[in-house]
This record gives sequence, C-alpha cells and structure tokens, in this order.
Amino acid sequence: MENLWRAATGQDPSPEDYDGVEFWSNPERTGWLTKQGEYIKTWRRRWFVLKQGKLLWFKDSHVTRNSTPRGVVPVGTCLTVRGAEDILHKPCAFELSSNQDTMYFIADSEKEKEEWINSIGRSIVQHSRSVTDSEVVDYVSRG
Repeated sequence: MENLWRAATGQDPSPEDYDGVEFWSNPERTGWLTKQGEYIKTWRRRWFVLKQGKLLWFKDSHVTRNSTPRGVVPVGTCLTVRGAEDILHKPCAFELSSNQDTMYFIADSEKEKEEWINSIGRSIVQHSRSVTDSEVVDYVSRG
C-alpha cells in the first residue's frame, strides 16, 4: 500500500519497491506516456517501463542500471486497465485501477494506447495475487 501511496503522490519510490527488477534490460514494454498526478492534477510526460509486474516511470528515456524511478506501480495489485477518453475527455487516454486508486495516462496515439492496455492487462493477469496455484480448482479430476 505504501508504494501505491508513493506512486500516487509522486514521491520517489523506495528501492525495495523495485528490488530485483532489472528495468534497464529487456523490458516487456517502454514508451512515453503523459501521467496525471493524483492530488495536484497536472499532466507530466514520463518514460514508462513495464517489467516483471512493475510499471516504473522516469523523467527521461535514457534508463540505466543507475537510474532511479520516479514512481512504481505493482500491476499485480491492479484490477483493471481500460480506455478513459469518456472520463477525461481526452483522446488516447486510459486508466489503471486498483481497489483503492485510479491512475490516468495519455498515450501518443490510439495504437500506443491499445498496446499499453494489452501489455499492462497481460501483466496484471500474470502477476495477480487474486488467484494462487493452491486456489485453482482442477475440475477435470473432480469427475
């Protein structure tokens, strides 16, 4: 929860929020997005990296091992990612929601918006804690 708070308020994340994530190497997706602040509703353009169930953002696109993310969202704690043009009244807008917070983003094109939604959606499914292996029911063996 604390890392979602830091992400929402724009505070620099704690290193344990992204410990073990080599965000500088072979990310699942990268690109520029414009992100709305949670409390001060300004829009800022940031470089986003999706890797190992974390959505990290940086001030610029030159990301190295020594870069410090400006924010981190663990997508496994998120429930939905979907278009938000109707809410924000802006083209190429989408939202990422947990049960407590919603963050808004604007992509540079409709194609990029859809690609981000698909990539984040896949990551939510892969890293979700809502269903663990022990909770999966094997219906075939229940005959």
